[in-house]
Amino acid sequence: MISRKMAEAILTKCLVTGGDFAEIFEEDSISNSIGIIDNKVENALGGRTYGVGIRIFKGFKSIYAYTNDNTLSSLMDTAYKAALALGELKEAKNIILNNTVQFKNIHKIEHYPNAIGFDKKIGIMKIAYKNAKEFNSDISQVSVSYMDKDQKVLIANTEGIYTEDRRVRTRLAISAVASKENENQTGFEGPGAYKGFELFNDIDPAYYGKEAARTAYTMLHAKNCPAGKMTVAIDNGFGGVIFHEACGHSLEATSVAKGNSVFADKLGQQIASSKVTAIDDGTIANSWGSINIDDEGNPAKKNVLIENGILKAYMVDKLNGRRMGMEPTGNSRRQSYKFAPTSRMTNTYIANGKDTKEQIIASIPDGLYAKKMGGGSVNPVTGEFNFAVSEGYLVKNGVIQEPVRGACLIGKGSEVLMNIDMVSDNLGQAQGMCGSSSGSIPVNVGQPTIRVKEITVGGR
Repeated sequence: MISRKMAEAILTKCLVTGGDFAEIFEEDSISNSIGIIDNKVENALGGRTYGVGIRIFKGFKSIYAYTNDNTLSSLMDTAYKAALALGELKEAKNIILNNTVQFKNIHKIEHYPNAIGFDKKIGIMKIAYKNAKEFNSDISQVSVSYMDKDQKVLIANTEGIYTEDRRVRTRLAISAVASKENENQTGFEGPGAYKGFELFNDIDPAYYGKEAARTAYTMLHAKNCPAGKMTVAIDNGFGGVIFHEACGHSLEATSVAKGNSVFADKLGQQIASSKVTAIDDGTIANSWGSINIDDEGNPAKKNVLIENGILKAYMVDKLNGRRMGMEPTGNSRRQSYKFAPTSRMTNTYIANGKDTKEQIIASIPDGLYAKKMGGGSVNPVTGEFNFAVSEGYLVKNGVIQEPVRGACLIGKGSEVLMNIDMVSDNLGQAQGMCGSSSGSIPVNVGQPTIRVKEITVGGR
C-alpha cells in the first residue's frame, strides 16, 4: 500500500489550487463468485480490484479522480489534474500524516476465503441446492450463488489521518422457482456476514435451501390477495427493508443536506410513533453491514436515529456535514475506489419493543400478515413507496389464515412511522445490497415484528 511519505507528497499536491481538504483512498480487493443453476456450475470467477481514489474539497465544492496506476508520478499527476479543476495555482502547505486512527478490530476472521478451495465452496452450494430442489416436485428450478470478498483499504487525508483496514465478507444466496401450468412463484434466501468461510459453521445451507423452496411452494398454492386499507403485521428480519428504503435513505445527509428529504430540519421533532426507536449501528461484531472505520477513516458508531418517535440524528459524511454544520457519524461508504463516498447505512433497524408477536397477531380482527418482504420502489424526496410482499397471509379474528399472493404495501415513509402502534420483542436482521450514488454496498436491515394500524394493500 502507499507509504506515509508518498501519501504526504500526493496530498500536498492536491492543495496547489487552494483546496482546504484532500483525501486518498486506496483499495486492493480479491473477490470470488460461483453460480449453480439446475445443479450445474454455470460460472466460477475470481478477480482482483486495485486502484486509488483522490478527492479534494474547496468549500462546498468537491472533485474526485481515480487511477489504478500507483506509481508516484501517476498519482501526483492525477492529484494535480484534479486540483486544477478547482482553481488556479497557489502556494500549497506541506501535509504531515501523524494521526493514525485507533480502532479495535471486532470482526474475528477464522478462515480467510481465499485459502478455501472452490470444491469446498461448491460443496456448500450443492447442499443448499439439493434441499431446495427436493422440497417438492413443484420446484422447477433452483439457482445458488456464492460470493466472498477480501478488501484491504488505506485512507489518508490532509487532517493527518493515515490508517488501514481489512474487510472480509461471505454470502450464500438461494433462489427457488415453483411452477404449475403457467404459474411461477419464487422464494429467496441470502444469508451473509462479515466473516470468512467459518460462516458455514454458523448457518445451515440445508435450512436456507428448504426455506427458499417453501416460500415458492406456499405462494404457488396461495390465492390472490384482496386490496384495500388494512391493519398489517410485518414480520421481523427483512421486513425492515421498508424502514431502510422509505425512511433510512431520507435520514442520510446525502438527501438531507440538499433539502431532498421529508425529514430535513426536523431534529428534535416527533416523526414516528412513540413505539419506534430506530438505530444504525456499524459496530455489531461480524454483522454483514458492519465496519471498523468508514471510507473516510472515521470509526464506526452506534447512532440512534429515532428515539421513542423523536428524530435524534442523521447519518452524516464529511462533505454533507460541512453543508449541515455537523460532524461525520461514521457512515461514509463507497462500493470501491471508483466511487466518491457519501453517507450510507450500515446495520439499520427498528429496536425491540415491549409487545410480542403473538399479541400483535391476536390484535388484528381483519388484516394481513406480511411474513416476508420483497423488492420495491421508493421516491426518496417524498418517501412514497411500493413494496411487494413475497409471502403473505390473511389474518381473521386474531388468527393467521390462508396464504395470499400478489400483495404489495403502498404508502409514505413518514406516515407509516406514525402508524406503527405495536412493536414486538423478536428483533431479527437480514442481509442485502444497497445501491446509491456511491455504488452498491452490503447492509443489514432489521426489525422485530411490527403492527401498522392502517396501510394500503395492493392486490388482485
